[in-house]
Amino acid sequence: MDKFGKSQSVTRVEDTRFLTGQGRYVDDIAPEGALHAYVLRSPVAHAVLKGIDTEAAKAAAGVSMVLTQTDLEAAGLDAQMTFTCAPQRDGSKGAAPRRPLLATDKLRFVGEAVVVVVAETLAEAKDAAELIEIDYEDLPVSMALEAGGETIHAEAPDNRAYDYGMGDENATEAAFASAARVVKLEVGDNRIIVNSMEPRGAFAEWDGDRMHLAFGGQGVWGMKIELARCYGVDADKVRCTNPDVGGGFGMKGMAYPEYFVLPYAAQQAGRPVRWMSDRTEAMLSDNAGRDLTTTAELAFDADNRILAYRTHTRSNLGAYNSQFGQMIQSFLFSRVLTGVYDIQTVFQRAEGFYTNTTQVDAYRGAGRPEAIYVLERVMDRAARELGVDPMELRGINFIKPDAFPYTTAAGETYDVGEFARVQAHAAQTADLAGFAARKAGSAQSGKLRGLGICYYIESILGQPHEDVKVEFVEDGALIYVGTQSNGQGHETVFRQFLSDQTGIPAAQIQVIQGDSDLIPSGGGTGGSRSVTVQANATLAAVATMVDGFADFLAGEMGVDAGDVSFDDDRFRAEGSNVSPTMLEAAQMAREAGRDDLLVWQTTAKLPGRSFPNGCHVAEVEIDRDTGETVCDRYTVVDDFGNLINPMLAEGQVHGGVVQGLGQALCEQVGYDDQGQLLTASFMDYAMPRAQDVPMIGFETEPVPSTANPMGMKGCGEAGTVGALAAVSNAVQDALWDVGIRQADMPFTPARVWTMLRDDRIAAE
Repeated sequence: MDKFGKSQSVTRVEDTRFLTGQGRYVDDIAPEGALHAYVLRSPVAHAVLKGIDTEAAKAAAGVSMVLTQTDLEAAGLDAQMTFTCAPQRDGSKGAAPRRPLLATDKLRFVGEAVVVVVAETLAEAKDAAELIEIDYEDLPVSMALEAGGETIHAEAPDNRAYDYGMGDENATEAAFASAARVVKLEVGDNRIIVNSMEPRGAFAEWDGDRMHLAFGGQGVWGMKIELARCYGVDADKVRCTNPDVGGGFGMKGMAYPEYFVLPYAAQQAGRPVRWMSDRTEAMLSDNAGRDLTTTAELAFDADNRILAYRTHTRSNLGAYNSQFGQMIQSFLFSRVLTGVYDIQTVFQRAEGFYTNTTQVDAYRGAGRPEAIYVLERVMDRAARELGVDPMELRGINFIKPDAFPYTTAAGETYDVGEFARVQAHAAQTADLAGFAARKAGSAQSGKLRGLGICYYIESILGQPHEDVKVEFVEDGALIYVGTQSNGQGHETVFRQFLSDQTGIPAAQIQVIQGDSDLIPSGGGTGGSRSVTVQANATLAAVATMVDGFADFLAGEMGVDAGDVSFDDDRFRAEGSNVSPTMLEAAQMAREAGRDDLLVWQTTAKLPGRSFPNGCHVAEVEIDRDTGETVCDRYTVVDDFGNLINPMLAEGQVHGGVVQGLGQALCEQVGYDDQGQLLTASFMDYAMPRAQDVPMIGFETEPVPSTANPMGMKGCGEAGTVGALAAVSNAVQDALWDVGIRQADMPFTPARVWTMLRDDRIAAE
């Protein structure tokens, strides 16, 4: 590990800034004197938009302008959102209805942006918005995850956006027909609101004919391209920046209507314009996550080996296609459809439906947690119906170590894996042998206790190439990166990795990110890609630096360039007593006028993706009288390959597990039958608190990846991928003892109490 990172747990350098209130978020850095924007949003879920009267608002005190979709189109903007459509079973693409920046012909969900008011103060903008009259005619609301209902878009008359398929349907049907046993389970995956600590926000300003948009996001280059498209200008006329970002989790990985309107408003006003969402506004307008139901079936032979697997998913897209919405529960779901099991006969069908609700897109894991949740729930059900220990059934069907590299039915090539070893480590660490005694203790207290297991695997997504630039300055080095921290600790890990490779003291390295003017391209953050792709680029840059400095130093040392090596953080050559460090070599180059040796820029591409995997074990205790469910033991053993900073990896796992616990135990978006959001504040939407979270045991059982020279595997989303099924299987285990056979998230006290009550009534 010395060559590719010393794997030291280094505390995060950015935390001092954040914890002392010195973070610089987008609302902290808006230019002095900026105008304030306020977005008037649809009060109804579905209606014909007959007219908008903005005259009184335009005349209100402090108002600079009032903008509608008509104004944006009249200005020549390509005023619509773009998105990706899923491939369908018939070879066509999914539905592609136009999504305007601001509502035009219809209102399609509560919270849809309709009018933007720009004024001197936020209070004046809000007051003016109260004067706007929207004339609309209500339409029936569609909320069902099935074809039919009131048409939301003419392009999808039955509200079905796509019908995706993967695998061999006929071969799968034949395998099921010949199976010794078939196990079937339908599971719901509840909608959540992301609720990043910092809501969305942005400001826009102009420097001559060049626009600048600063926003809280997960990368700047996608937004830069979209702004250039919308405004019909060359990309070099657009600068995008991300300052400190207080959480993203996928939700901030795409464009939103407000980001396109602000530059136009700033251009027209001749002044910067700022906008910041409040919490309820975020709950109404941020892309939500999950929201799907899947029927899963496993076919087994007489020896409990899986013959075939098929799924049918019905997912909620919301009112429009969001940027990646159609791809999440179709293509991305398919990437880990068969998990860690040796299953080659599969058929996956996935349908997406439009409803009169907020859009649904990526949320930590983006399709992979959903797929693993389904698979691990039905595996647990199969263990019960087959009368096999859940870990034993998994072990029977694991892909064996000698089968790697292993190409899945979805076409993914897993490079390495030792799943049985990881699972055995988890069983020991979680003290499964002591569970019976703990269960008996719970029973003595009148409580139910359950044990849940999930063995997950994740496919690292996003573009495999990344840019990096290293610049030597008088007091150290700057490293410019193409990824974007949303709180993961990038400033620490990237400077630590560069320090490991070069010997430059970490304290003398500064990480620069989030500015499209400072590095030509980058993939941003998403899909757990950041550390693997960015470290790979840094490794390539260091190799180039070493070669370049060796050529220069050969003259200084009086040797041939081929005789110069870089060992133990110094350049050396036999017969020379000159042995400069990297920083000293840079200073020598500076003094020699070799400025060309002070800046190094490299693009590198990973040869393959990595596949982090691991075993989660959860234990829950349920109060039979109140339905309160507490997760009081949680153990994770992960295979992340080689780690740069184990402490940061553990922190990522802890955060991911807590988000999974939140969805499993308390988070639930509620709408009424008219599409009104019932959970639009933290009074009604329950986020997990510290008291809801047990101590989370974390250990690793590394099997280094062969898909990158560092042997790394991404870890950012893994905690969430494993947590959903582990907790849910534990709850189902506890409830199974009292005859309850179907348990779906979220396991709120009221919901669990109702299940227990209904079971008692049925027994009577």
